[in-house]
Amino acid sequence: MTSKEIRQKFLDFYAKKEHAVIPAAPLVCESDPTTLFTSSGMQPLVPYLLGEQHPLGKRLVDSQPSLRLEDIDEVGDNRHTTFFEMLGNWSLGDYFKVEQLSWVYEFLTQELGLSKDRLWISVFEGDKEAKVSRDEETFAIWKKLGIPENRIVFYGVKKNWWSRSGSPEKMPAGEIGGPDSEIFYEFTDVLHDFKYGSKCHPNCDCGRFLEIGNSVFIQYKKMEEGSLKELPQKNVDFGGGLERIAAAMNNDPDMFKIDLFWPLIEIIQSLSKKDYQSDKNIARAMRIMADHLRAGVMIAGAGIIPSNKTQGYVLRRLLRRAMFFAKKLELSDDSYLEVLVKEVSKIYQDIFPDLKTKEKKDAISKVFKEEASRFDKALKTGLKEIEKIKTIDSQKAFYLYESFGFPLEMIIEIAKERGQGFNIKDFQSQQEKHKELSRQGAEGMFKGGLADQSYEVVKLHTATHLLHRSLRSILGDHVRQEGSNITAERLRFDFSHPQKLTPKELIKVEDLVNEKIKQDLKVSFEIMDRDLAIKSGAVAFFKEKYADKIKVYTITSSGLPFSQEICGGPHVAKTSELGIFKIVKEESVARGIRRIRAILVNS
Repeated sequence: MTSKEIRQKFLDFYAKKEHAVIPAAPLVCESDPTTLFTSSGMQPLVPYLLGEQHPLGKRLVDSQPSLRLEDIDEVGDNRHTTFFEMLGNWSLGDYFKVEQLSWVYEFLTQELGLSKDRLWISVFEGDKEAKVSRDEETFAIWKKLGIPENRIVFYGVKKNWWSRSGSPEKMPAGEIGGPDSEIFYEFTDVLHDFKYGSKCHPNCDCGRFLEIGNSVFIQYKKMEEGSLKELPQKNVDFGGGLERIAAAMNNDPDMFKIDLFWPLIEIIQSLSKKDYQSDKNIARAMRIMADHLRAGVMIAGAGIIPSNKTQGYVLRRLLRRAMFFAKKLELSDDSYLEVLVKEVSKIYQDIFPDLKTKEKKDAISKVFKEEASRFDKALKTGLKEIEKIKTIDSQKAFYLYESFGFPLEMIIEIAKERGQGFNIKDFQSQQEKHKELSRQGAEGMFKGGLADQSYEVVKLHTATHLLHRSLRSILGDHVRQEGSNITAERLRFDFSHPQKLTPKELIKVEDLVNEKIKQDLKVSFEIMDRDLAIKSGAVAFFKEKYADKIKVYTITSSGLPFSQEICGGPHVAKTSELGIFKIVKEESVARGIRRIRAILVNS
């Protein structure tokens, strides 16, 4: 069964179970670039998991292209990737554990034909400190479905609990979360060199098991006094990696032998005249090339070009690491880039239709080749710099990594050639510090969305809509939202405008917002046809793939809409709930992008 067939079977299966098939969110985040890229199927649906009504109902299903970079250094083994597709289904206050587990089991064993004897299950063991009991209900359901007790394993918070903060203890008041149950596929008969041991279990990294799906049961809310309370509306969020499910269908733990990767590996074999199966180092180099260039096509296809910041930095890092391993495989020129771009485009043109066009493929190839040229120049400059360095310790290694784009593997090789070595752990420590600073910087520039669904956050969310409309009224309709972040203490709103606002303009904006607050305007939403909503004047700036039905929030003044935006919510019922709006800072965050920070007082 091909990956395309698996994807379609999943969508069709849940459509028959009365799930609405929703469009995937963009891979490159624009309206809510918290992590720069969409990293899971859950990410675009968080507002609805927090209680907002989805325009298409309470049962949803999709296949979400995603990108995660946490495991980028692990790419090269037989199962880690950066880009992947997450098959997902959701129940927003509709069905719960019995239906969810029964259906995913039916899909895997009947629709796909996976042997139930290959499936292992993990279940939440409970948390005494948070006073959350062991998930006996899920355990009983799996047993009833036919999974024997010896293949159902209990784990704690680190493995089988979901909340945005990571654990029940860390959850702030108002946050929701709950236990989850993972499904693993066992590859025992193809791992002839596998050594069984008492410590082997589904969540170990020995290669015997592969997680292929996870059902999250969002059933608790953190209260002000610190306890967890059962939600009246319980949600289900399932995610299953398409590539991993395809590997299970192949009964081969090497994910790179599935049809989404193997054509790329075959091309690399042909061009390099090397055998993937002949040597583990050759296999690793080919896997990294295939994964990183596949991810690079997706990022570049969204209009991102290599740079030293944000998404462009990620693309640069992926491409340069792939190019380093191309050199290891003795691919002397950059002609392989165009060939692989075309093959990736061919594989994914059904879900990324613009990859069908020659113009798009040529544009991506051009971006890749230009980066290859820049990388060659950086290598030459960096190698001259290395000659000045007497000893490569960890600090110098990080300097080469950060300043010249040298992949870690290359720095290690250079050090070995000189009979030197450096502390990898120290290097990685510096790398982690850099990642943390970059993450904080990215949050400072881009972090979007609501911190939680508390009343204070909801009020500031409504104030953001008033601010947005007021800016457009005072400055002009060229003003476009470029990002926002709202906590219980303040709102932060980024918008397009070519110059600093004058004190007079700031006063006008603030006064207009407060005028609308005093008028006690009604805040309401309506579920509308997408095209009709946009024609009627609803603001929709981001390049989202909106569903046919969307939610539009309107703040009405004198019988007419003062503010009308496509938005998932939540909002207050009337503007009088907000209090007094006060702008505390206005600044530049990028060329042509301004930022306002504001608070509500006496509310």
